[in-house]
Amino acid sequence: MSTLAALVKFDGMSELRAGVLALTGVTVIDATGDPPERDATVVVRGDRIVAAGHDVPVPASAEVLALEGKFVIPGLWDAHVHSFPDERISPPLYLVNGITSVREMSGTPLLRQWRDRVDRGELLGPRSLVASRIVDGAPTIGAPATFVEVATEEQARNAVREAGRDGADFVKVYSRLSGDLHRAIADEARRQRMPFAGHCPDAVPLDTVAASGQYSVEHLYSTWYGASTREEELRARIAGLTIERCDFVTWLHEVHRLEWDAVGSYSASKAAEVSAALVRHRTRVVPTLVVYGVLDRPDEVVPDDDRLAYVPAAVVEGWRWALENVVKAGWTPEEAAQRRTLFERRLAFVGELARAGVPVVAGTDAGDLPFVVPGFSLHDELAALVRAGLTPLEALRAATVEPARMLGLDDRLGTVTPGKLADLVVLDADPLADIRNTTRVHTVLTGGRVISPERRTRMLADIAAAAATP
Repeated sequence: MSTLAALVKFDGMSELRAGVLALTGVTVIDATGDPPERDATVVVRGDRIVAAGHDVPVPASAEVLALEGKFVIPGLWDAHVHSFPDERISPPLYLVNGITSVREMSGTPLLRQWRDRVDRGELLGPRSLVASRIVDGAPTIGAPATFVEVATEEQARNAVREAGRDGADFVKVYSRLSGDLHRAIADEARRQRMPFAGHCPDAVPLDTVAASGQYSVEHLYSTWYGASTREEELRARIAGLTIERCDFVTWLHEVHRLEWDAVGSYSASKAAEVSAALVRHRTRVVPTLVVYGVLDRPDEVVPDDDRLAYVPAAVVEGWRWALENVVKAGWTPEEAAQRRTLFERRLAFVGELARAGVPVVAGTDAGDLPFVVPGFSLHDELAALVRAGLTPLEALRAATVEPARMLGLDDRLGTVTPGKLADLVVLDADPLADIRNTTRVHTVLTGGRVISPERRTRMLADIAAAAATP
């Protein structure tokens, strides 16, 4: 990281970053759970926060950003993304939305290069942790280019070892793994000291996933079954499923039927037992509620959303096709009504998990699911978490301190605390009064580097121009 008056260059532009920076007149919402501190000063030296509080003096050598009436929060995380493979679009699109860290959930050499270039200061983008290729059972329901299909325990173990050789930060597991293969991955991950995360496989109970050491469960697929009075019947149906290779559409329909029957036989006492297992093992849930806003209620998707200007035009056309031919494929009126009801139950379920003490982490699946726009969708997810019953502060923590803790980075990130990296977002309005105020980004600091309002405007224009380029 650069220090006093260091000249850094990004994307052909140069900027002078002062060694000491003071943000004055702000209300600090530090995400620790302490009350907001008003009329405060945050002092940054190089890439670190050195002081934050009401009585903090402004160093004589500091460059001052007078921000009276503004609110400072920690840099945000999107803990579940699939970035577009264009460095002109994805990395800056996160930053202009206040997202200074991401977890990439489908690893590629390009994403690992971005991660390393950001770490070396060569690329302006969010910090990132990058998954392995996605490990699924045989036949996989995913695309061969990004999935590893495993049919034996040795193949499962080798997938973990390959992830380490490739430079992945963790292994990602998927829905069609059997219990035996999931256990083999868990065991090999322990041997290799490689974290693993991902879906709750259809055939593996959620409490078993928690006990295995899988540190997070992505989405809400397969999370209902253990809370059903018909669990034994549902698991027999799961065991009898035959899904062809790459047939995600059939799998999605079958999962819907299983989910609907699980929700109809929901047991609060069984759900409490599952929640207790998640709490006991500190297993995080990344519900990606914005995903279900599309999957369950596709007719509410805004087809001409202004934010699509920042998405490659070819991707938008692909999304339009997928909405009709994948998401809505074969729906009956009955299924459409069921899905609308399911969405409300998903919200309630996430609220119940949070009240039970299960750590909830904000992630979006941005870039992978139609009309979930990278960067912007994280703010939609925070609003959905509040709708699910979390307080605005709890939702904010789900995108700051909780992902940092989940990934063992809370000594460096996640709160506005002296000694931590200066990843900060300055907002025009109070997010604790209305979580939608996280969209009102004024200034972003990433490692102490300032993205001013004027530069945000230029970056957005550049992203739109890149997205419009064939």
